[in-house]
Parts: sequence; C-alpha cells; structure tokens
Amino acid sequence: MSSAAKKRAKRATPRGPSRSPVGILPEPSLALFPSKAELLKLVAIVAIAASVAVACNYAAALFNRRPKPFCDSGRDPLDPVPDFCERCPDHGQCHNGKLECLHGYKKHGRICIEDRMINQTAKKLAELLERIVCGSYARVLCGEAGKYWFQEEDIRKIIDEEMIKEFTGLKDDGLEFAKSKAMEFADSFLEARVIFNGNKEFKCPELLAELHKPLSCCIRQWIYRNIFLVVTVFVLLAGLLYFLWTMRQRRALSNRAEQLYQQVCEILEDTAMRIKMEKQEGESWVVASWLRDHLLLPRERKDTILWKKVEELILEDSRIDQYPKLIKGESKIVLEWQADGSLSSNIKRMGLVDKAKASGRTTISSDHGMRSVLGEPQVT
Repeated sequence: MSSAAKKRAKRATPRGPSRSPVGILPEPSLALFPSKAELLKLVAIVAIAASVAVACNYAAALFNRRPKPFCDSGRDPLDPVPDFCERCPDHGQCHNGKLECLHGYKKHGRICIEDRMINQTAKKLAELLERIVCGSYARVLCGEAGKYWFQEEDIRKIIDEEMIKEFTGLKDDGLEFAKSKAMEFADSFLEARVIFNGNKEFKCPELLAELHKPLSCCIRQWIYRNIFLVVTVFVLLAGLLYFLWTMRQRRALSNRAEQLYQQVCEILEDTAMRIKMEKQEGESWVVASWLRDHLLLPRERKDTILWKKVEELILEDSRIDQYPKLIKGESKIVLEWQADGSLSSNIKRMGLVDKAKASGRTTISSDHGMRSVLGEPQVT
C-alpha cells in the first residue's frame, strides 16, 4: 500500500469523543450548600441577636435619660404643660425644677403621699378633743356641773395638753401640722359661733353629746320620761310578787297543818291503844292546849292561824272527839280518840299476816320440791 492510501485510511478512522477543558474540574458536592433546617436556625439566631441589640439600646437610652424638671408652682392648671418640664404633683411645692412636699406629706419617688403618722396623730387628737368637749356637754345635759361652749384658746390648750401627755415621737414641724389638722377636724364636727371680740367658740352637737352620756344618766332620764309606765309596771310586779309569796305561804301553812294533824292523830291513837291494851285505869283524853304547846315550835306559837288550821282538820275527823273538861278547877278543851281499834295498826297487822302466809307457802313448796327430788314420800 502506498503512503497516500495509508494517509487516507488514517483520516477515515473514527476518533473518540474529545474532552473539553471544563471536564478537567470535578463536579461540586451537595454537602457544600446548607439544608433547610440549618437556614431556619440561622434566621432564628439573627433575629435573637437583633432583639437583644434593640433591648440593650433602649435600656441604655432609658438609664442615661435624665428626668424632666418640675414646672414651677403657681401655674394655671388649665395651661398646657411645656415639653421641657413636668407638672408639679399634688400636695407639693415646686421651685427651680425641685419638688418639696407640703406638711403632712412625704416624698415618694416623684409624688407626695400622706404622712400616715402625722394624720393618725391628728385623728387621735380630734377623738380626744371630742371626748372632752362632748363629755362636758353630756354632764350638763345630765344636770351636773360643766360647760358646753369652749373658746378657741381653750381648744388649743386642750390639744397642747393632750400632745404633751400622749404624743412625743414627732418633730416640731410635724407637731404643729398635727395640731392644725386636729383643729380642722374639730371645726368639721363641732358647732362654732363668733363672739363679740371676733374669736370663735365651739360646742359639741347635742345629738353627738347624747352618745357620751353615762349609762346611769340615760337610765335616770328614761325613767323620768316614762314615769307613768314605770310606776304601772312596778305596781304590777309588786302585786304579782305579793300574790306568789302569799300562795307560797298558804301552801307551806297547809302542809305544816297537815303534818301537825297527823302527829295529833298518832298521839291520841297511841294513848288510847296503850290504855286499852294494858287495861290500866286512866284517861285516854289529852288537853288540846298541852298538845299544841308540845307540837308547835316556839316561833310557830305566835302564828294563831296555823293551830286554827289544825283545829279545823280535827273537827272534820270523826275519830276524834273534842269536848270541855274541868281540870284542876279550870275548864280545858280535851281531845279523845273514839275509834274502836286502830286503823293504822290493823293495816300493819294485816300486812304482817300476809307476809307470814307468803313465807309459809314458799317454805311448803320448797319442802315438797326437795322431797320429790330425793324420792321421799310426800306428806299431805
């Protein structure tokens, strides 16, 4: 083969794919780009950092900012407040941008609040003043010595005396303010009038003075106002008590008379039965006056009604005979038991017989039971 043919054969031979210059570098990896979760975390971190930066900036501006000065007092409250100052708070006095609280108030931040100790002192002073002034007027209303109009100097003197006795923990300016506050309280609840020299006089209102009256005075005045009702109730109560006492005395008298009557019956019965059983010669009667002096106590002998009750019971008893008898030349009323036998002794005797019969039956039945148990013949 010729050289020309070889060249044509080389040209006709197909060549492989040609490589470009870019194909020399490797393809980028997927791990090179952040994932969606990582992007969300990044956004959250950036947001938190921005919030912290804004908060720090605001705090620094807040702490570094100076408060506005107070506007001077004396401005019209209806006037608009300038931007360079702040309105003076209530109960305060402002000058050159500074705040000073009035008496009775203390500074709390940028406001003035009430001084509790001074106000409590003023209220206690007012209560003591009310007690003294109204108590004096109450004594006058009860008819006792006292006065009810007090001059302003007297009121101040009372306040000074009570301040010395009760309140010593305040400073001088606090004491003066408490006094003035107490005078304001007094002026609010006391009646006032202006006398000829221009001074004031104070008096406790009558309704308030009524509350300061002592209990004994209230009771006494109520009795005076309702004397007819009180007398009526007293009479009714006295009558009721007298009726109850009389009924009690009558019941006690009746019980005592029945007790003495029983003793008289026992003495007469025993005397008659003793003479009859012993078959002795003697009298079964008993002198009524001797029996009375024997049975009655010394303090009961003065009460004639008691023995009359006993005599009435004796007269109603058919077993007792009552008749006059001449004894040692003097006529006496004697009492004698006329019943044949003693009713009480018969009842006792019947009770003993019943008991004996019952015990006899018990003995016989027990004897029969023992014989039947032992197998012995029973005796009929």
